[in-house]
Amino acid sequence: MPINIPTTLPAKAALERENIFVMPQDRAQHQDIRPLKIAVVNLMPTKMATETQLLRLLSNSPLQVDVELVHPISHESKNTDPDHLQRFYTSLEHIRAERYDGMIITGAPVETIPFEDVDYWQELAAIMDYSRRNVYSTLHICWGAQAGLYHHYGIPKYPLGEKLFGVFQHQRYDNNMPLFRGFEDSFPVPHSRYTEVKAEDIIARPQLELLAASEEAGVCAVSAHQGRQIFITGHLEYDTDTLAAEYRRDVAKGLDIAVPRHYFPGDDPQAKPTATWRAHAHLLFTNWLNYYVYQATPYNLDELEEIKTHLKEESDE
Repeated sequence: MPINIPTTLPAKAALERENIFVMPQDRAQHQDIRPLKIAVVNLMPTKMATETQLLRLLSNSPLQVDVELVHPISHESKNTDPDHLQRFYTSLEHIRAERYDGMIITGAPVETIPFEDVDYWQELAAIMDYSRRNVYSTLHICWGAQAGLYHHYGIPKYPLGEKLFGVFQHQRYDNNMPLFRGFEDSFPVPHSRYTEVKAEDIIARPQLELLAASEEAGVCAVSAHQGRQIFITGHLEYDTDTLAAEYRRDVAKGLDIAVPRHYFPGDDPQAKPTATWRAHAHLLFTNWLNYYVYQATPYNLDELEEIKTHLKEESDE
């Protein structure tokens, strides 16, 4: 997929080194097609690394994609150059009049903080409300998935006894689900989090469908409204060395952190890890773009209809 991003975005050089087709904006404007419009709400502190990870996965299709980077302006990022945010990111206030085929809401390292105490919670809640009316399919990742399930459906998060850290096998529950088309029955997903959502809470909501879970890692994938909202609790977008870098960072801080499970060969943190999840990551994003965005979204985005969550209806009963 040719992805249309600013020519000067640092991720462009990294993607081109991997032979990923990045289309300059001026060339994209001369193609007589309507590209898919995807907004990426990047909540990660390492924004530039996350940009590259997600753009790599969005590129694996013959479709053209216009990517808009969004961040909450109510939060002051301590790990990203303000000039980078100024040049390449926009905010909810500037996209309110826009419609998108798809949106991705990333994770964030705030899962131990109550949702309402996160400094940009009100702005993120407004973005999630916006997505119901102006986005055809929204993909929520890790804490973004927990935040979306809580905001839209009242699903709580629960603290874990220790950090869920490593690569875990998951089982899919519906062999006909297009999101997992081409997946093995069991597939690996990286996780790095201190909280979880529980399967019984998901099952208790008739508008939610549990798609995949793990005996060790719990809930992995949830869908609502035929894929208009998708929630993935892990990090399939992670690079091979992302968990290793997190582990070394925490060790350097003196934290009591266990070695990521099922990640380093022989559980030896000096060994070089391998990305056992890479093919599934590409397949999941390709399936999302194809079956839940491209084939489902109206050609005229002004025809989008608001998603109904039934929360108000239930509270009125």
